[in-house]
Amino acid sequence: MGACWFGHHVAAQTFPIKDKPITIVVPFSAGGPTDRLARDIAEGLRKPLGGASIVVENLVGAGGAIATQKVAKAAPDGHTILINHIGMATMPTLVRKLGFQVDNDFTYLGMIHEVPMTIVGRPNLEAKDYKQLAAWIAKNKDKVNLGNAGVGSASHLCGLLWQAALRTEMVGIPYKGVSMAITDLMAGQIDLLCDQTTNTMTYIEANKIKAYAVTSAKRLSLPTLSNLPTMQEMGLKGFQVSIWHGTYAPKGLSPQVQAQWHAALRSVLTDPAFVKKQEALGAVMITDKRIEPDEHRKFVLSEIAKWSPVIKAAGVYADQ
Repeated sequence: MGACWFGHHVAAQTFPIKDKPITIVVPFSAGGPTDRLARDIAEGLRKPLGGASIVVENLVGAGGAIATQKVAKAAPDGHTILINHIGMATMPTLVRKLGFQVDNDFTYLGMIHEVPMTIVGRPNLEAKDYKQLAAWIAKNKDKVNLGNAGVGSASHLCGLLWQAALRTEMVGIPYKGVSMAITDLMAGQIDLLCDQTTNTMTYIEANKIKAYAVTSAKRLSLPTLSNLPTMQEMGLKGFQVSIWHGTYAPKGLSPQVQAQWHAALRSVLTDPAFVKKQEALGAVMITDKRIEPDEHRKFVLSEIAKWSPVIKAAGVYADQ
């Protein structure tokens, strides 16, 4: 009954505009975890949005600001949407000359899920567990290199927080996407990486990289990762990083179209096949109030306050 009503509701409105495709903009490279999520979401949205044509566009650069600005400046007709991760909250500090305001230039649509991170190393790294890894890092200090998928990426942010917690500096090795970083990690070209379970799980299962710890508050129940300690267990009090994803439209989206988008997203996020696929990769679906637009916005503002001092202390910016 509800599904039929929603389909009729969409058909009766000006959104989606007939023969005009919907573009989901992603600030990161194709093949990465945010891109894969966007494509899964796009597939699930076609039905609740009346069979609309949906394309995913990858715009990389400036810590996610290029893609995000495109959406901020787009027409508020519901046909240009952004899917971004925690970078939505770090851009105001990472990029010192933004052409938009995160808190004022978007219509918030709701959060999708949260993903814990994993500390992983090259397969020939001598450390067998996190305790040995910490000792090895302390011994080698500035000789240790830590890969990331570029300034502002999830792996970069996790790396900044990890170095701050350890009170040490590693040599940062930036890549144009996490797949390139993992390729070099497997080949032993870099030592370490901190990245999302949605991206590292396959390689951990295949024993192509070493896994040392997770960044969640509690140990994960997934068989592949259940034996990994949390960073807090390893003595890094308060160390917790989850890479959350949310959806955004340009400011000025009508309440009617915002409601349509929110309803369509909810239908995807409660689809058993979609949920199963995401949870198999370690993602935790958002089921609390942050799924609602207003609470989503409040959460992003709290994350800006959390990450700003970490980024400023590191002194690393996307527009240097």
